[in-house]
Amino acid sequence: MRLIVRLAGCFLLAFTATALQGQAYPSKPSRLVIPFAAGGGNDLVARVLTASLAKSFGQPYIVENRPGANGFVAPKHVADSAPDGYTVLMGPSGPMSVSPAIFSKMPYSPQKDFAPVTMVGSFPLILIVSQSLPVRNVAELVAYAKANPNKANYGSTAATFQLTSELFNLRTGAKFQHIPYKSSADFTTAVMTGEITIAFTDPPPAIGMLKSGKIRGLAVTAAKRHPFWPDVPTMAEAGIADMEVTIWMGLFLPAATPPAIVRRLRDEVAKAIGEPQVRGKLEGLGIAPVGNQPDEFAKFLAADIARWTKVAKTANIKAD
Repeated sequence: MRLIVRLAGCFLLAFTATALQGQAYPSKPSRLVIPFAAGGGNDLVARVLTASLAKSFGQPYIVENRPGANGFVAPKHVADSAPDGYTVLMGPSGPMSVSPAIFSKMPYSPQKDFAPVTMVGSFPLILIVSQSLPVRNVAELVAYAKANPNKANYGSTAATFQLTSELFNLRTGAKFQHIPYKSSADFTTAVMTGEITIAFTDPPPAIGMLKSGKIRGLAVTAAKRHPFWPDVPTMAEAGIADMEVTIWMGLFLPAATPPAIVRRLRDEVAKAIGEPQVRGKLEGLGIAPVGNQPDEFAKFLAADIARWTKVAKTANIKAD
């Protein structure tokens, strides 16, 4: 009987300590680390989100950009950080679910080294070209690339953009060559200036340029047309089958982070993206807000890695 009482007491103490961890968190500033340079879609979403979290937590929330090495620098940094909830990764699908499909070696494991918190939002990509390029649709673009192989190239920052572009090559028979950039804002601007021919970009950096007519959208990788660009066809409508790509961004903590802290952060993020002002800003960037539970996000991550692995294997695409 005494043993049972002691065990029950230990369990109660452990449970109480875990609960108190969640209640006391955060008691100091936090960092949201991003794998890309400032100005891209992840950066813009992060700044909207951290502004809300700073208010709800009553503590500063700092956005820290750590681009480089195919988007590996930021995840590796967070995976190696103290599991106390103060160093958070804004993990895009590129470094977290696409890279495992095309890189045989990575400095971290998306599933073993992190505690998934929640998916912040998802969105399709849009194929863009410069207004000066003499093409008006995907068929003309493919014909142009085949007739001008020395001028056929694309920009990307990490695995998602690159794999999507290589999948486009595979589906069309074109041979657009890869040129790396630090952010989607950078390669979207490079398309506008004519520095590169095409890019599959996320909505945030493209919205203003498309609206002002500085670039042209040829197709979106969604199953349906995007509400921002009702005149832009889907890839399927443009005649390219099996090119549906949905991108996401989510929050991750180091794997050993206490569950109470993971839950606390998830709940505050869900509350934030449920606010009309924050939700409106995200939707204004072309992002569909999500805010799912940690276990749901973990299951989605596993399924997404499996999906991209199948795509990469079928397309025979490897990055190393």
